[in-house]
Amino acid sequence: MYMLVNCSNCRTPLQLLPGVTSIRCAICHAITRIADPRDAPFSHAPSFPGQPVPPSLFFHAPHGPPPSPQGRKKAVIVGISYRFSRHELKGCINDAKCMKYLLINKFQFPESSILILTEEETDPYRIPTKQNIRMALFWLVQGCQPGDSLVFHYSGHGSRQRNYNGDEVDGYDETLCPLDFETQGMIVDDEINATIVRPLPAGVKLHAIIDACHSGTVLDLPFLCRMNRRGQYGWEDHRPRSGVWKGTNGGEVISFSGCDDDQTSADTSALSKITSTGAMTFCFIQAIERGHAATYGSMLNAMRTAIRDAGGSTPDLGGGMVTSILTMLVTGVSLSMGGFRQEPQLTSNQPFDVYLRPFSL
Repeated sequence: MYMLVNCSNCRTPLQLLPGVTSIRCAICHAITRIADPRDAPFSHAPSFPGQPVPPSLFFHAPHGPPPSPQGRKKAVIVGISYRFSRHELKGCINDAKCMKYLLINKFQFPESSILILTEEETDPYRIPTKQNIRMALFWLVQGCQPGDSLVFHYSGHGSRQRNYNGDEVDGYDETLCPLDFETQGMIVDDEINATIVRPLPAGVKLHAIIDACHSGTVLDLPFLCRMNRRGQYGWEDHRPRSGVWKGTNGGEVISFSGCDDDQTSADTSALSKITSTGAMTFCFIQAIERGHAATYGSMLNAMRTAIRDAGGSTPDLGGGMVTSILTMLVTGVSLSMGGFRQEPQLTSNQPFDVYLRPFSL
């Protein structure tokens, strides 16, 4: 059985083969020496408040069902409210609940193969800290086989920071903000790409749904679908001039994000001050429920139109299975903010015809 150890430099979880004495990190390239546990003295280390819990040798995550001829379905869902802080968001945990409901009931993801990280979880390894999110992403792609369908959904704060290695077209790295980002730092797009994009083998499909500010290219995928309001589009080439590879190992990765890299994404509690959802997650689910998600192009158009046209009353949610939970969660919530100034984006590891490729998870 494989074990996990943390990189001695960047703390990324690494898969350890039996009997090895050192391992090189694929992200920061640091060498981590592996001590023989039989040589270490036994001790009871005291635990102090605020001290990070050391990662479990065997991550507390569901293993998912056994492989089938059609492949497995696995998902990581992260919703962070940053409660009791000045960064608090109202809709993100509801986003996580809605996405889990969608995956189980609309796309037949087994509940046992969905790993959800929110502040409401009682398992300390499912609190959305930086280390736990890293471990969850590692689990998502670990052992994937041709035919597998993977989903990563994130609802929380996003940001960006100056890029100094020349691999960003706009000069900025996009980031996700874990619960403990003020002390542990943000998760940078380079790391996300190295963890769940580059290792993805042929025959495996990964969808990311990122409801966060500055999230347009947060997976660092090579191509961005630039679409105008009439639905006309072209693929922008975002491959780094440095030649650094940002694609996959043969797999397929497609990401929907809440807004462009220089935009912010709305949390719908701004006016109602009651339980809400992120605008992007809401419109993503609504597009599927209303039958507007036949292709990736129709999905993107429906999401953009819904956000752009958000008016002064609670939207008509329809009566379907998926939106029944949305109705329960957002009853009384108005999406009115004078219209949102965010445009959902679509990125991919390779260009394709967005109006011919059927959408599915």
